[in-house]
Amino acid sequence: MDSLESAQTRRAIIKSALIMAGGAAVTACSSKTTAVAARPLPIPVAPPAAAPAKTVPATAARNIAPQGIRPELFRKAVSSLNRHSMRIPMHDRIAIADFAIPSYRPRFHIINLGSGRVETLLVSHGIGSDPQHTGVLQNFSNAVGSEATCEGAFVTSDYYVGKHGMSQRLEGLDPTNNNALDRAIVIHSSWYANPEMITKWGKLGRSQGCFAVGEQDLARVFERLGQGRMIYSAKA
Repeated sequence: MDSLESAQTRRAIIKSALIMAGGAAVTACSSKTTAVAARPLPIPVAPPAAAPAKTVPATAARNIAPQGIRPELFRKAVSSLNRHSMRIPMHDRIAIADFAIPSYRPRFHIINLGSGRVETLLVSHGIGSDPQHTGVLQNFSNAVGSEATCEGAFVTSDYYVGKHGMSQRLEGLDPTNNNALDRAIVIHSSWYANPEMITKWGKLGRSQGCFAVGEQDLARVFERLGQGRMIYSAKA
C-alpha cells in the first residue's frame, strides 16, 4: 500500500509543480520566488531509511505511540489531527517535530498511522527560538519578524521554487502558528541541516523559522507528506 501511495504522491508533486507559476513568497525563508519553467521536474526519489522502520498493528496505530516518540506528544498530535480533521484532507500520515530534542538528534518523525511505520530525520529550528545557538530550542513565537519556530498544527500546501530551491508552503491551523503563511514558514532543504554540521559543530544551523531538512532528505519528506497532511510542532 505504501508503494502505491508513494507513486500517487510523486504524480501529485509533478502535477503541482508543472501547473504552478511560482507564487509570490513574502519574507523569511522563502524570500523571492522564481517562476517554475514548464518542464518536468525530476521525480523525488526517497533514499532508504537509515534504520529499519518499526511497526505496530494497524488497529492500534492511533492509540499507541510508536517506539521512539514520546507518548504524550503523540497523543497531542493525534488529538490535533482529529480537531482539525475538516481542514486536513489526508489522514493516513502525519509528521511530528519534537523540539524538546536538540538539533543534533533526529527529531522530525514521519508516521504512517495505518501501519505504525516511522521515519525520523534531522530538522532545524529558528534563529529566534535559539538566539545563543545552543542547539536547543528555547521558545516558540508566532510573531512576524521573530525568525522563530512556531508550535501547533500545520497542513502542507503547494510547492514553489524560492531561494532555497524546491520548497513547500505550510498553513498554520492554530492561534500559535496562524501567521505561518505571512511569515513564509515552509519546508525546504539547506546545507546547514545536513548531518555534516553535527560532525563539525555538534549541532545543526538555524533557519528563519522554517522546517529546514538535509539536502538528501527533502525528496523523502515531499514524497511521504505530499499536500494536505499535518505537521505537528511542539516541545511539551
